[in-house]
Amino acid sequence: MSSDMEKKKYTIATLASHSALQILKGAKDEGFATCAISLSGRASFYKRFPFIDSIISIENYTEFYDREKELKTKDFILIPHGSITAYLGPDYGNRISIAHFGNKEVLSWEIDREKQMEWLKKAGLRVPKVYKNSSGIDKPVIVKMFGAKGGSGYFIAGDKKQFDKKISKFADQKFIIQEYIVGTPVYLQYFYSTIKKSVELMGIDRRYESNVDGLARIPHNMDDEFSVEPSYTVIGNFPIVVRESLLPEIYAMGERLVSASQKLMPPKGLYGPFCIETIVTPDQLFYTIEISCRIVAGTNLFINGSPYSDLTYGIPMSTGRRIAREIKEASKEGRLSKILD
Repeated sequence: MSSDMEKKKYTIATLASHSALQILKGAKDEGFATCAISLSGRASFYKRFPFIDSIISIENYTEFYDREKELKTKDFILIPHGSITAYLGPDYGNRISIAHFGNKEVLSWEIDREKQMEWLKKAGLRVPKVYKNSSGIDKPVIVKMFGAKGGSGYFIAGDKKQFDKKISKFADQKFIIQEYIVGTPVYLQYFYSTIKKSVELMGIDRRYESNVDGLARIPHNMDDEFSVEPSYTVIGNFPIVVRESLLPEIYAMGERLVSASQKLMPPKGLYGPFCIETIVTPDQLFYTIEISCRIVAGTNLFINGSPYSDLTYGIPMSTGRRIAREIKEASKEGRLSKILD
């Protein structure tokens, strides 16, 4: 990337969904111009926020690709999030050429749950048992479809018979079968800075999932009166502060994941925001169930910063703002090529 490109005034842009408000507010806090790429039916909603300088309306998600040449002429930097990876298709990383924050290659590892497991094991993280097929199921399992769909497409099966019955609803979709770990879901939000060469803990959250969290409130003596199948669609998040004695392991997990990514996806590996999704058992063991290789919606809890980002920065520092600060610092140092793909 030339020095002339380093001197340009870039606009931070993202798809108007998921964590767009946080991303764009954080960009504005760091002095960037901002743009939301919005479905036309939602554009009026995003116009109410003063930190969004411009809105590009599209009729559907596939139109994004038709407008990309226009975006490139405006010196945009695109910030990926869950809606981008879910709605622009699994090959979006190969289809776009606009400046993109983060390594597009890692997103293919997020979508492919088998590749995820390879990565987690390479990082030395504790993972649930994975079953190659239903014939080996010998305990309760959770089945997950591939892709980022906010928890939809998950189901639990107690044995092979239940699995075979439930999987028929998902036609030819790819899936992974994992041992069901009983414990507390804990989602660890990180940021890896290629400028500082450091892993930062940005926040910790847990999800509200429908309808499984509602079913948990039904008295056990009434279970037989309800025949509702549990589902895991995420409808919101709430913050968690963990025991301080767990923090050294949490930081080490993030560092090992980044180190492994640099070997599996050289030379850049994983950088920017990511999330390790875990289950913590009563004996305080972390089982990693999956990873997200970009900003996650749980970070929306911390637009004014979390207890953990406050320990590092002492000012309101959302993950969205942290992304913008990394871009600004890289630009000042002439290192944008290190963080744009």
